[in-house]
Amino acid sequence: MSDSSTPAPGGDGGGDGIDRRGFLECMAWAGTGLLWTIGGGLARSRAFGQEGTRAREAGFTFAQISDSHIGFGKEPYRKTVTATLRETVAKINALPRRPDFLIHTGDLTHLSTAQEFDAVDQILREAKVGRIFYVPGEHDVIPDSAEYLKRFGKETAGDGWYSFDHGGVHFVGLVNVAGSEKTLGTLGAEQLDWLARDLAGRRASTPIVVFAHVPLWSVYPEWGWGTEDGLRAIELLRRFGSVTVLNGHVHQTLQKVEGNMMFHTARSTAFPQPAPGSAPSPGPRKDVPAEKLRSLLGLTSVTYREERSPLAIVDSSLG
Repeated sequence: MSDSSTPAPGGDGGGDGIDRRGFLECMAWAGTGLLWTIGGGLARSRAFGQEGTRAREAGFTFAQISDSHIGFGKEPYRKTVTATLRETVAKINALPRRPDFLIHTGDLTHLSTAQEFDAVDQILREAKVGRIFYVPGEHDVIPDSAEYLKRFGKETAGDGWYSFDHGGVHFVGLVNVAGSEKTLGTLGAEQLDWLARDLAGRRASTPIVVFAHVPLWSVYPEWGWGTEDGLRAIELLRRFGSVTVLNGHVHQTLQKVEGNMMFHTARSTAFPQPAPGSAPSPGPRKDVPAEKLRSLLGLTSVTYREERSPLAIVDSSLG
């Protein structure tokens, strides 16, 4: 780990160059899951389960989950959020190859109480992975980040940001949560300065994976689905040949490719949200039949092949 890295712990609204039609064309609600390989700015996919031997030959794999919302107290999800998180862990444990680690991209809890954090920690301890890395969501910092940082941010900088290296890939965990679900995320000057220093010594050929709760790119500003100063972070990342940005927050799979940068949001393990602009406001969907719920929840598995810099991304549902 370089001096600029913090030891690993236990968008600009209109500047991303994509119009509404283009956004809808790049939005994907994955069903059983797709394996994505990005090269030269083009996305190629094949059905989940058709990876063949490529994943087995990979340098390593890791899993991403997001938006567990343990403690959510409203129907129809009050009685299911814990069960579906346990199902997600079971699905991780059943993967054909054990992930080197797990990344949780925030909203572990719904009200950031000690009891909720204890419940999440107990369930995730069952995951058969080497380590678990976290970044907070806005629900993890209500009314402040004290409980989150006490448990998951002891070796981080600022409000919980950090970086680490694994298998030739540089990982950066950022904190961009805002005080309201309908407010754009913010990184802030202190964190952006830290990011510039962290990346300064990296070769352009180094694969970079950035993970944060709120999307760095402008998904749907009207609902707070974007990061106000995300474009500044993206500019710092443009010189690298392979950049993968993983987020949560929107509770659905959305993808965007811009040059050598792949932006990808994960499903929630708790409940789905409506597609951008398809409802008066964001929030848990109430129109999902019980038998279809698990098809809209799930996890993401990411594979890095040392001989090929693009990362392969597989989204799989619980249903």
